[in-house]
Amino acid sequence: MADSSSLLDQMLERYEAMEPNAKQELTDLVLSRTKDMRWIPTVGPQYDAVMSPADVLLYGGSGGSGKSDLLVGIASTEHQRSLLIRKHYTDLGALIDRAKELNVDRVGFNGSPPPRLTNAESRIIDFGGVANLGDEQHWQGHPHDLIGIDEVVQLARSQVDFLIGWNRGPDGQRKRVILASNPPVGSQGTWIIEMFAPWLDPRHENPAKHGELRWFVTVGTADEGSKDLEVDPDTFYPSKASDKFGRTVVNVDGEELEPLSRTFIPGSLSDNPFLRDSGYGAKLDGLPEPMRSAIRDGNFMAARMDDSNQMIPTSWIQEAQSRWLPYPPQGIPMCGMGVDVARSSDETVVATRYDGYYPELIGVPGKTTPHGTDVAALVIKHRQHQAVVVIDVGEGTGGQAFAHLQNNEVEVRAYRGMDPSIRRTEDNQLRFTNLRTEAYWRFREALDPGQPGGSPISLPDDPKLMSDLAAVTWELTPRGIQALSKKKVVEKLGRSPDRGDAVIMAWTAGPKAITHAAEWRDDQRTGKIRSKRKSAPTINMGKRRSR
Repeated sequence: MADSSSLLDQMLERYEAMEPNAKQELTDLVLSRTKDMRWIPTVGPQYDAVMSPADVLLYGGSGGSGKSDLLVGIASTEHQRSLLIRKHYTDLGALIDRAKELNVDRVGFNGSPPPRLTNAESRIIDFGGVANLGDEQHWQGHPHDLIGIDEVVQLARSQVDFLIGWNRGPDGQRKRVILASNPPVGSQGTWIIEMFAPWLDPRHENPAKHGELRWFVTVGTADEGSKDLEVDPDTFYPSKASDKFGRTVVNVDGEELEPLSRTFIPGSLSDNPFLRDSGYGAKLDGLPEPMRSAIRDGNFMAARMDDSNQMIPTSWIQEAQSRWLPYPPQGIPMCGMGVDVARSSDETVVATRYDGYYPELIGVPGKTTPHGTDVAALVIKHRQHQAVVVIDVGEGTGGQAFAHLQNNEVEVRAYRGMDPSIRRTEDNQLRFTNLRTEAYWRFREALDPGQPGGSPISLPDDPKLMSDLAAVTWELTPRGIQALSKKKVVEKLGRSPDRGDAVIMAWTAGPKAITHAAEWRDDQRTGKIRSKRKSAPTINMGKRRSR
């Protein structure tokens, strides 16, 4: 993709260099051809966004790149029925004002929630707010051939997926979704990096160019825990119901699924001729880091700024992931298992622990573990070396699994996050309001890279695990430290933090090097525990402390 700002500059230079008569002739021609157009995209990324064939387009990045104007402009000129979304109704003012400006001959505007504008060409623009989880369902049964979501990172991923499901329209009408946004600030909205990983995550194994189409299907169901699967266009074959846009289907495990294309087109202030010389750039230059890199430069990875009261710093999680190897340390047994139970929605997740080393997490659809015996069978299948099992008994299935494991003489501990805690922080200064807060804080202490010998924790590179652990914040109350409630974390992520909770639970019980290192060395000498890899390294035991 060409440098749009330099292309625009070249065009302007050539225009200014024209003879006066030729310049006037060109001006008259352009005005005559565009006088009846409600809106014209600017040269560069905004025009590329209009012309992109992507089913789902992420546009923007930098502040002042014309994101909102793109949504209103394309709704006013290209689509019959559009839905423009912001998180809060109070945020819709600028979009509505711009729509009124572009559609001065509108047949009618109804400002009662949800607002609607209809222009002389019978194009309808609906405006909506989805402040709370579930608000998006108000649009169920209301198909729109354009769904445009402004500042999309303020929404939960589940809300976006639901709205995309109603991107429909009559035959012959282009259907598309445009997600417009600056990069997320804090932990909210980091799901956008996973959704558009080929363009946004520099660690992606197969990075994509700006504007390049990639194709995805959704496998699983909402109850099972759906996920994106990138598919190869070479495997497509024409659908019997393919339309003029070349819709195709792909075979995934015997099921025919219709993939949707995605792409990312970045825009910057320099691409916007209406703002780039307005002094707005100086305001972006004055932002502190990492907000400056995120909003001025559109750096999505720089935007992963921790909340000021984040329980576990993101950098500590990343360091633990960088220490991870695909096999456990030699001579150390499986010490603990954390089990977060789900019956229908989300996943049942088992986290196994070898001192501070965590292998890849075991996750199964919740619908496959409807009974306590199903959960117990999953535990017994993966348990080794008499590891201590910690299971969440906050709901019925977990309690049933706990009882079944006890009856089978498995060493198992019940975990109730809301039970009171009698412990204090390591410096003995502060109490915890409940066991969940204590468990997360203890894991924070274990991840601290500044402790003597460094942190003993090693975590798999799991994006959901990263999000789960980084989403928990804390506050100091008269009763002590209190972690953000699980209900609030679910609202923040748009799903249950199953993986983070399982990892935390596995740390709460079972042997650790501070108490069992000598015993493990004796077992290694006598051959009681043998690693499958002879050259496996010994893990860093970290700081030894009493509990």
